[in-house]
Amino acid sequence: MPYTINDDCIACGACAAECPSEAISEGDGKFVIDPDKCVDCGACAGVCPVSAPQEG
Repeated sequence: MPYTINDDCIACGACAAECPSEAISEGDGKFVIDPDKCVDCGACAGVCPVSAPQEG
């Protein structure tokens, strides 16, 4: 199941830089994950300082 980014996101971009499938992009006030591109690897969750990426 793809990851999602909750409202705790501080828009630092750490997750987008770490994503191997380029599924993360900047949205309106926070980053968002494209569920069609997400490979459920968890790399984004491992680098987020506020634990915003959560397994769907």
